[in-house]
Amino acid sequence: MLTGSRSRAAFLLFLPPLLPMLVCAQADSKQKIKAARDLYKSSGASAITELAGYLQDTDPAVRRETVRLLVETGTPASLDPLLAAAKDADAEVQSRALGGLVNVYLPGYANRGNVFTRTGRGVKGKVTDMNDQVIERYIIVRPEVIGGVTWLIARGANLEVRADAARAAGVLRAKPAVPALVEALKSKDTGLLYESLNAIQKIGDAAAAPGIQFLLQDLNPRVQVAAIETSGLLRNRSALPGLREALSRASTEKVRSSALTALSMIPDEASRGYFETYLSDRDDDTRASAAEGFGRLGNAADKDRMKQAFEAETKMKPRLAMAFAAALLGEHAITELAPFTYLLNSLNSSSWKGVASAYLAEALRQEPLRLPLYAGMAQRTKAEKIELAAILARSGGQDAAAPLEALSRDSDSAVAEAGARSLRNLRARLTP
Repeated sequence: MLTGSRSRAAFLLFLPPLLPMLVCAQADSKQKIKAARDLYKSSGASAITELAGYLQDTDPAVRRETVRLLVETGTPASLDPLLAAAKDADAEVQSRALGGLVNVYLPGYANRGNVFTRTGRGVKGKVTDMNDQVIERYIIVRPEVIGGVTWLIARGANLEVRADAARAAGVLRAKPAVPALVEALKSKDTGLLYESLNAIQKIGDAAAAPGIQFLLQDLNPRVQVAAIETSGLLRNRSALPGLREALSRASTEKVRSSALTALSMIPDEASRGYFETYLSDRDDDTRASAAEGFGRLGNAADKDRMKQAFEAETKMKPRLAMAFAAALLGEHAITELAPFTYLLNSLNSSSWKGVASAYLAEALRQEPLRLPLYAGMAQRTKAEKIELAAILARSGGQDAAAPLEALSRDSDSAVAEAGARSLRNLRARLTP
């Protein structure tokens, strides 16, 4: 055995022959990367077929740069080479390809996700909470793309890629990926758990509900809250005992509020006592959740109580919830100080329009609330028209088609665009 100076001397004997080979390989890769860039620069998307040849290179650096260029084209023609790259052995190649697949259907996704600058889990937090992203309902995703995303959820090169794939499944509304997402919930990785739960929320497949219940008592509050919220959004009645236990054992205000909100989304008279208790709670979120619960119970005898609570409340979030509850319980007037009007006016608030939109999307599933709205649609503000267009696409029936057609001809181009897009989404949702 060689040790000390003798060992180093022996190593140096072998080093000179290796150095030229290493330098040559690096130079060759740099030349290939430059050639690929020059090709894209000169030919753009028309070079996709030729660029795809570089995906066979033995150097991951060449394959990574090739995928970057393919993603940059942003065209459907890039899907096949990106699908091939998604099964590359290199995790970064997989992740970049995945971002590119989604980017074709949701332009800008790859840039927002910072696909090309992430190097490890230390920066993953920058993209994990992109939970507002989802494709329009009328967009049809190729089955092969859904299959590729599903494969990565289960077999991605590392946990980060698998979490990326779970997020992508949610953005693409990939219902066929639900079994893989439920299976991923058995992982111990927080990122994969969290992204899988959020994807299931976006897809909204109630069949996933039973596979979530064991996480209602998870020791990680972030995962527990996501499981609680998902159970509520999926209206999983079998989760009611677990949600009540989570509420009674809540370790944080966030867990408590989330559990109460989930209970409020699954109407059950057995939960009325919780709503009674928390309607006067000092926490704004908890008061809001209790008010939602009363609204969804659907007992008209609670209408006056919710209207009075709305008039007495001074904080925005619970006040919006109380306006929502009053509207659900039959307070349909669109007069100046009415609860329903308050919800509509809140669409003009940059801080609160998201909350108001969610409440209106649920409330406007009721036809008696939608019909009085149509008459004054032309007089609404630009912000109200744009938000209501999206809401009607989600919640309206055939009766919403005519108002959306009218908005698509609005003199304001932004409103007209929102109206046309929402009309397409409405028709896609209502078409069997």
